Order: sequence, then structure tokens, then C-alpha cells
Amino acid sequence: MKELLRKGSIIILLGTGGVGKTTVAAALGIAAAKSGLNTAVITVDPARRLRDALGLDTLAGHPTRLSKEHLRAGGLDPGLRLSAMMLDVKGAWDAMAERFARDPETRRRILENPFYKSLTGEFAGSEAYAALEQLYDLHQGGEFDVQIVDTPPAAHAFDFLQAPARLIRLLDSRAARWLFTPSLSAGRLAMRVASQAARFVVRELQRFAGATVLSTISDFFAAASETLDATVERLKKTEALLHSPATHFVMVTTAEEDRLSGAREVMDEMRSEGLALSALVLNRFLDPETWTEVMRHPESAPRHLEGIRALRAAMKADIAADRGVASVVSFLEEYRARVLGDVARVYRYAREMPAEVKLAVSPEIEVEIRDLGALARIAEFLTRPLDAFTSHARGSKPEPRQGNRKPRRAGR
Repeated sequence: MKELLRKGSIIILLGTGGVGKTTVAAALGIAAAKSGLNTAVITVDPARRLRDALGLDTLAGHPTRLSKEHLRAGGLDPGLRLSAMMLDVKGAWDAMAERFARDPETRRRILENPFYKSLTGEFAGSEAYAALEQLYDLHQGGEFDVQIVDTPPAAHAFDFLQAPARLIRLLDSRAARWLFTPSLSAGRLAMRVASQAARFVVRELQRFAGATVLSTISDFFAAASETLDATVERLKKTEALLHSPATHFVMVTTAEEDRLSGAREVMDEMRSEGLALSALVLNRFLDPETWTEVMRHPESAPRHLEGIRALRAAMKADIAADRGVASVVSFLEEYRARVLGDVARVYRYAREMPAEVKLAVSPEIEVEIRDLGALARIAEFLTRPLDAFTSHARGSKPEPRQGNRKPRRAGR
């Protein structure tokens, strides 16, 4: 992961809900800042998780730098350049309208139009497009060395990837340009939408923005006609940024089968759009002690798990005499089986990944609100070299052997 955190990079995190994307985004932000990079972490998720993770009282629609006092209180270097922001969907759309509409009256007509308000608030992908708009502005502005983007859960993540292309196809079509003609009355527009192609455009716009009366759409088309070329050109630049070598997509998942399957589905959708995955983050994988053993010696089951394996035979009399002891042993055996199952599943999954996809693994670490110290620990795990684990997971047997570890040499 550390290789991706370099000047000029854009890191876009994807994944299903509940896998810790926001925590990973915040941790990567700390990792980048600790590398000397001026870093911005952007969230598209309105749930305020990034604000809580970084311990901020508020999160504005513009980058806000973490204060020296806040960084120092979290045990971090107060000189770190780390900023965070939350997407302002309406603000981003309004800024685009103000940028491309040449006169105040045209801007007013667009901004006050009910169809425009519906489009920017309810369009399936409005958040995604607005996020990419702000990301494009930040990247072009050059203030930040690295931008890290926390996207919504996977149910909406693909909207994030598709939004520019979908709008380009819609607005740059011949039918759309026919409709975007100045001074259309509702009656003249009604005649034009008799065309099958035009009906498709209006139907798509209504699907995106909700049911809207034809006259409102007509007023919007008339007001927005002069901005169409500039809007489409901007969309093309935004889409090009997604396909730029500077942009890296990082999938965040946990080891559960359904989470891994969800991640696989998003990756398949990415491939269909010509987008490549740069890294896979296995988050909340094992407790720190087991994680350390598995990373160091992936060819063998962790030693403490082997001790659990021998418990039932060693404590046969105690188990027979005390139900409490029996329950504890059963619990530990279930824990061992679950850990070995997770490790085997991750090995199989890692072997499916293309060789160019980097692998990062972080253990389960409790992160409280305002806990920059815990985020810094996760940052260290995410950027730590895992050569032995990666080589074993992608190369040899997919499952760990049971208790065949060779003794370490003295002094190692």
C-alpha cells in the first residue's frame, strides 16, 4: 500500500457496508501524512463516520486541516498536514451551474428550477458525480499531494464509477442536443418528445430526478442550453481522471464469505468499465496476536491454536467433572476453527487476485471516537511489508499446515 501513497495519487476506496472503509480511509490519510505528503481525506458517506473517526467536531464541504493540538493529543506529530472534508452534493452541482452559466439571470433560472433541484438531489449518482467534481477540482488545484476518497457502500459505489460516463452518454446524445435548444415552450417540447429518441432522454431524466411536469423540464432545458457543451466537456475530463494512472482503486473487505463475494462482484463490474484494481485491503482480519503469527509464519498454524487443539485430550478429566471447563474448551475450539477457516478462505481468495493487485492486511483493532492513536496503529499495519504472507497466499498451498513449523534458529 505504501507504494500507492505518493505525490499526485488519488486513492478511491470501494467496498460493501460494514467492512471499515472509513477507518481504512482515515488510517491511510495518517500514513500518507506521516510520509510527508499534504493529504486530504474526502468522504461521500453522509453518516459522519469520517468526522467521528478523526475526532472532529464538524466536517465541512471544504478541506479542514486537523489542528496541531488535535494531532498532538492523539500522539501524532503536530506538523502533519492532514485535512478532511465531507461532500457537499448541492454545493458542487450549484458551483458547476455558476461556473458555466454566463449571466446571473440564467444561473438563477437553473438554480431555482424544480427539475434541477430534483436532478441534483435524487438523481441516482448525483452524490457520485458531485464527489468526482470536487475531486477533480482538488486534483487540478494542486494544493494536496494525495487525495483519499471514502465512497458509499458497494450498493452505491458503482454509481460513483459510472456517473460521468452515464451523464455523458445521456447529455451528449443527438436526442439530448435536440432537446437542449433555447426558448422551447412546453408545447414545442411536447411535440419534440414524440420522437422515440427524445422520449428516451426525457424518460431517463425523469427516472433520475423523479416525476416532474413537462413545463419544468422545458424551462430547465431552455435555461441550461448554453451550458451543455461546457458541462459535457467537464464530464469527459472527470471521467478521464477515473482512468488516469494517478487514480488507484482500493477494495476494502473482511474475511467473511459474503463480504468477499460482494467485493468480487464490484471488481467484476469495474472490469466491465475498463477500471483496474490497484490493491485489496483485508480489514479486521484476526486479532493482533494471531495476525502477527500468520504474517510471520503463513506456512503453519499459529502456535497458540495448536495448544488449543491439544486441550481436550489434556483436560479430559476436568471437562468431564466441570461443565464450565467444558464450555471454555468448546469456545476455544470454535475460535480455532473459525480462525483457520478465515485464513484458508483468505488464501483461496488471494490466489484469485491478479499478481499486480497489492495486498494489505490489518488485524481487528478497536477504534474509539477521537482515537487517532488506534488509526495510526492501523496505518502501520496497512503499510507494513507482508512478503512472506503474500508469497504463501498466492503461491503454495491455500491452507495452513497443522503444527509442522520448523524451530527458529538462535538469534532470529
